[in-house]
Amino acid sequence: MEAAATAALVKRIGTVIKRASKNRASAWWYSPHMATASRAIAERLPLADLIVEVRDARVPLSSEYELLKNYPSPSRRIVVLNKMDLANSSRTKEWMRYFELQNCESFAVNSHNRENIKQFLNFLQAKVRELKKMDNSSSTTAIMLVGIPNTGKSALANSLHNIGRISAAEKGKLKHAAVSSQPCETKDISSLKIASNPNVYVLDTPGVLPPVICDFETSSKLALIGTIRDSLAGEKQLAQFFLSILDSGKEYEQWAKLSTAGSGRLSVDFREEYSGSCQTETTKKRQYPSDHTQDFIVQDVRRVLYESISSTRVDMRRRKDVLRLIEFQLAALREAFRIPSELGEEDACIRVSEKLLNLYRTGRLGHFTLDDIPKDIDVHGSFSTRRSTCKHHGNISRSNSTVCLPCSVESS
Repeated sequence: MEAAATAALVKRIGTVIKRASKNRASAWWYSPHMATASRAIAERLPLADLIVEVRDARVPLSSEYELLKNYPSPSRRIVVLNKMDLANSSRTKEWMRYFELQNCESFAVNSHNRENIKQFLNFLQAKVRELKKMDNSSSTTAIMLVGIPNTGKSALANSLHNIGRISAAEKGKLKHAAVSSQPCETKDISSLKIASNPNVYVLDTPGVLPPVICDFETSSKLALIGTIRDSLAGEKQLAQFFLSILDSGKEYEQWAKLSTAGSGRLSVDFREEYSGSCQTETTKKRQYPSDHTQDFIVQDVRRVLYESISSTRVDMRRRKDVLRLIEFQLAALREAFRIPSELGEEDACIRVSEKLLNLYRTGRLGHFTLDDIPKDIDVHGSFSTRRSTCKHHGNISRSNSTVCLPCSVESS
């Protein structure tokens, strides 16, 4: 994030989002339904037995839920890093270590991985049993899922419900929470059963953003992962932001084997691919140009990006050089994405940007963790001599002076 070009893009995107967040007439930002949801969640928080804060594993700090900053009961709170399959796995481990050092329980999940969800459900049930022993209660347990928009709360609730229902051998019509790739689609608080004996329910809640986000870097990251609608920040600006991150890292190096430098060809010849004698087969093949998720198109996108970065000697500290490389990449990707040549330059750039963002957000262009561990926390260093015992993590150590940022324990 230190490159001059990246900093300039962050400022540009952040300024637009800050202006929108302060505009009370905005059609999307902190809408009346979001304000209503904030009040409803705040009222129900004290009634929930367990609070599960769902964050995005790509931005473990930037996706913090503001309503929980001063939540006074860390023993009844778990931070879940969802979408772990889209983040850098080694960085996720470091973030898990960070939360451990902060004496905050955490769990990394992929809502679409059955085995991972089973493990998480077992973890939740064990936590529920502990809570029951503490208050000697046998009543129904309510687990509230909270978080900012588009962290995957509804997908996680559905997966827990599906696995829990099968484990309990319960029959009947399956109830689901609405899931969408667009932020702010969940409007109401819904209840889904995830376990029996004792009965455990998850409460899926609407995603809520702070009324105003003043930090440019935080708002830019949230926009890049899709928490904030693309139209607000601008598709091209977000694509440029992603490319500046890709260009300054090493993720692209794994695509070296795809390079066809000097051949002047895409990995699949366009005319050959779409010729055929059978009308049915031809119709099927002609669907490819509009489907950028096809493997051979993704491979061409990776190849173009690899060759554009590796063949140039760009000083990432020079803003103009980096922006020039990014513009070249956006232009070169038109062919890789099979954008029709008759499309205007501006429309073609928007089309490329939309497809590029989709491939990034679905993990097809690598796994990125955008947040860095706070500099005053050493997740690789030696532990403090003072040790404590966590019922789930075994013996752990924690800093004597570190304030628990996620749980706000020492500051409460």
